[in-house]
Amino acid sequence: MKALVTGGAGFLGSYLCERLLAEDAEVICMDSFLTGGPRNVEHLLDNPAFRLIESDLTGYVHVPGRVDLVLHFASAASPADYLRYPIETLRVGSVGTLHALGLAREKGARFVLASTSEVYGDPLEHPQKETYWGNVNPVGPRSVYDEAKRFAESLTTAYRHSRGTDTGIVRIFNTYGPRMRPFDGRAIPTFIRQSLRGEPLTITGDGSQTRSVCYVDDTVSGILAMARSDFPGPVNIGNPDELTMLELARLVRDLTGSASEIEFIDRPADDPKVRRPDTTLAAERLGWRAEVPAQEGLRRTIEWFAAELAADEHLEALRV
Repeated sequence: MKALVTGGAGFLGSYLCERLLAEDAEVICMDSFLTGGPRNVEHLLDNPAFRLIESDLTGYVHVPGRVDLVLHFASAASPADYLRYPIETLRVGSVGTLHALGLAREKGARFVLASTSEVYGDPLEHPQKETYWGNVNPVGPRSVYDEAKRFAESLTTAYRHSRGTDTGIVRIFNTYGPRMRPFDGRAIPTFIRQSLRGEPLTITGDGSQTRSVCYVDDTVSGILAMARSDFPGPVNIGNPDELTMLELARLVRDLTGSASEIEFIDRPADDPKVRRPDTTLAAERLGWRAEVPAQEGLRRTIEWFAAELAADEHLEALRV
């Protein structure tokens, strides 16, 4: 199989490239490096089955030869990134998705869209099933990401119905793991970074809002199960084990052995109060469910962050 992964140098995209290569696929990794970076895939560069292309998907896109699978993962994904790059986020969700779908149609390839639990907005249904239409503020600060993904889902569905393109949609819930950026603004890398440095753990609001966090290995398995199927979705890919932000912060603090205090700060606009996937459909149609418990996944992630932060401090000391 020959696969194209857009956004392949990002956190999640890099794991997809890695797993596909392990399954003897040829992989073309396409990334603009707006939020991802070559470092995430540098360990793959010596593999003759891997090719890295720096390209903006919103411009002209051409891939010569056969392509069997297009995994469209090009997008800013953290609030810090999509609030910093609002127009770019909207463009890659619209024009970028149009170009990726056009390429998949041209090649006769299976197309899988990385959508998000954010299409559910601040949900009035809990847990969230794929049949729920969501509660999204179309003019709020988060809308640049939420509505980009909702539009991408609509465009993907239109290509399936009107162009006959083989498409699938995965709605990804709060994935975490090694290779996340310490300052990407999401809760887990923030809590880990703060705990390892003995800084206060900053929790927005009163910490009662919930998230369901899924270790990256599980998320990748779910995505590839979707890629191997002919199911159009959408399908939730996430871990239904729900934690409050206060519980998550305390768990990270305990696992790091930190004495960090907890500090409450203002909650961002339109921040969802709850988030938990109903994964019944993924189990029934894909035979998939999350397997890595939060405590184990966080332990692996903390070990990676500790090594990275230590290396950064060593390099900084060398510069002085």
